[in-house]
Amino acid sequence: MRAQKIKVGLLIDSYHIPQWAFEMIKCINNSSSAQVTLVVKKRNAEKKERIFILRKIWLKRRSLLYFLYTKLDVYLTKSSTSAFEIKNLKDIIFCEELQVHTIETKFSDVVLPEDIAKIKNYSVDVFIRLGFKILRGDILKICRLGIWSYHHGDYKLKRGGPAGFWEVFDAEHETGVILQILTEDLDGGKLITESFSSTNRLSVQKNKNNYYWKAAAFIPRKLDELYRTGQDSFLDDIKNLNERTLFYYNRLYKDPANWEVLKGFLKNFLHKAGNKIADLFYFSQWILLFRLESTETISKSFFRYKRIMPPKDRIWADPFVIFRDDKYYIFIEEMLISKNVGFISMIEMDKNGVYEQPKQILKKDYHLSYPFILEEGGVLFMIPETSQNNRIEMYRCTTFPLVWELEKVLINNIRAVDSTVFRYNNTYWIFTNIKNEKNALATDELFLFYSEDLLSGNWISHPQNPIISDVKCARSAGNIFIHNNKIYRPAQNSAKYYGYGMQIKEIIKLTKQEYEEVQIQSIFPNWAKDLSAVHTINFTGKLSIIDAVIRRRK
Repeated sequence: MRAQKIKVGLLIDSYHIPQWAFEMIKCINNSSSAQVTLVVKKRNAEKKERIFILRKIWLKRRSLLYFLYTKLDVYLTKSSTSAFEIKNLKDIIFCEELQVHTIETKFSDVVLPEDIAKIKNYSVDVFIRLGFKILRGDILKICRLGIWSYHHGDYKLKRGGPAGFWEVFDAEHETGVILQILTEDLDGGKLITESFSSTNRLSVQKNKNNYYWKAAAFIPRKLDELYRTGQDSFLDDIKNLNERTLFYYNRLYKDPANWEVLKGFLKNFLHKAGNKIADLFYFSQWILLFRLESTETISKSFFRYKRIMPPKDRIWADPFVIFRDDKYYIFIEEMLISKNVGFISMIEMDKNGVYEQPKQILKKDYHLSYPFILEEGGVLFMIPETSQNNRIEMYRCTTFPLVWELEKVLINNIRAVDSTVFRYNNTYWIFTNIKNEKNALATDELFLFYSEDLLSGNWISHPQNPIISDVKCARSAGNIFIHNNKIYRPAQNSAKYYGYGMQIKEIIKLTKQEYEEVQIQSIFPNWAKDLSAVHTINFTGKLSIIDAVIRRRK
């Protein structure tokens, strides 16, 4: 017998809401786990005092440049997938409405006791805050699972607002977002989930658009989890997540003063101008680096690696390697910079490190990269990135090492990148990043699928998906490997910019119900002055190989 759907309530000021929230609510109502059953609307919230334009300018005079910047930024970054286009909630919601009175201060709302009593009569399980000011008082105890609310910012570093602004103007590498159960502690509620995205250095609007779209998926996912695992298990997980004590040591951020906007503009202008000047003399290029050791082990000192330099018209990246017939075969993404469409090539190397020029082995009319290699039953397979073709494709090597033919579409209708297969406990696991929401980046979230049979095509989504939601460690950076009986997952760190560095994560729990990993080490491109990124590592036998970005003279 299926459990009753979770009853969801909405707290709103207006039925006109941004598109990210509109799509989130539509997703909830289309799910098998939850249904919006009540809308609580703040009475007269849509009525605004008429203020003459000169009076409005005077009131905002200390932050006038911020508001002018905001208008200009929105105008210059118009998008067909804007998270903030206004939609009418009445187009998708058909349920009870309750209008309530509040006692208002400058920043907070206190709902009257008689209205709280009315709300309780509807027996809502969880409320989602999409309006109202800061909530105080008994309204926070209105239902058994509390009021869920987003904080679009890293609550450990940036509390207050405006959302997404200070990360851009302070040149932060990443922008955070959390989903929390509200308490009296502003932005210090009970954490439900958190995520981190790379900050767009040039536009607050683009920065917000990305991570608002990503965050829109959090509540539908967590409602599904609540429905699937039950209230007790769900609340235990939240309790465990909130066991640590965190102190907030920064100021409460507010609308920036005019001088702060000017300072931010100047910093970003100088940063961009510096890059433009450097681009006149240098260009960035992905190259390969390798090291042959005397024994079969991974080489751990990157400054000892030798470079394999491509011609200046192309890049070589994403190296995967196998050893056969006393030779190493290195499979890479090769891409002509002028074409911007990758294909797969192979480099042959002997045991002394003498290598031949790459030979093209697989090319399509869509982008190919990350040629993940695995062997099954004596047969070699390759799973290159084929996200532009909206599926995960697997190729069989029919004539080693140059001829590869499509064997199987593992998962269809999916924009997945850098798919990495790992066999563990008689089960195949695909770790892959998915561009899952409008304008959300594929570097941000890692998904896990499993199957008993590599070729069956029956891949089951892990119940914790996405298992990672963090631009610092979500995207795969090479083979998952076992060392000293421990499982390690190399991961890209794209917080500063795409492919900037790597993290080594230890997988400590991998089952069909649970996934858990811990960070072991961060790796940055610091061993040579001309390096600016490193994002793939693989090894087999005595050969270790990585890729990196260098700044090279034109």
